[in-house]
Amino acid sequence: MNALWLTHQVVARFLKRGGTCIDATAGRGYDTAFLCELAGDEGSVTAFDIQQEALDSTRQLLEERGLRARLILDSHENMAKYFESESIDVILFNLGYLPKGDHAVYTRFESTRAAIESGLGLLKRGGLMSVCIYYGGDSGYEEKEALIPYLSTLDDGQYQVLMTTFHNWKKDPPIPVFIIKQR
Repeated sequence: MNALWLTHQVVARFLKRGGTCIDATAGRGYDTAFLCELAGDEGSVTAFDIQQEALDSTRQLLEERGLRARLILDSHENMAKYFESESIDVILFNLGYLPKGDHAVYTRFESTRAAIESGLGLLKRGGLMSVCIYYGGDSGYEEKEALIPYLSTLDDGQYQVLMTTFHNWKKDPPIPVFIIKQR
């Protein structure tokens, strides 16, 4: 078991065929492809990234697998410009840097917080936001240290926040967080 497996298990419980979802950090496209498979042809998947390299990689993977998604070169903090409020079933974030990419380009708390706040307004009641905090290596510690206390401030009358840890893992294990918008 790892963070990806756990995240996919939880997301699969929330995203059904025909669902509408966002991959807030496209990366290499694996989560985008996963969302496309769950949502099916009847659904809608949009992926954001600030790096053209990430979108090119995602596009190639989707083409190889015969899947389709809307790919947007923009920061995840701007996702509300593209959707109506309470129109999204699932939003996925993988924080950190692009795997095998430039480690100098990575997510930062200010834009991540803005994206989470924006995304919470986009989620349907009963919808899920998954935020996997990757913070090891040469980046991400500041984001993690600011994000965890921030998540505890979300209104518990509107959201349930579940933070999971791989408690006995060494070397900065990822932290999957699940935010469910109350019905």
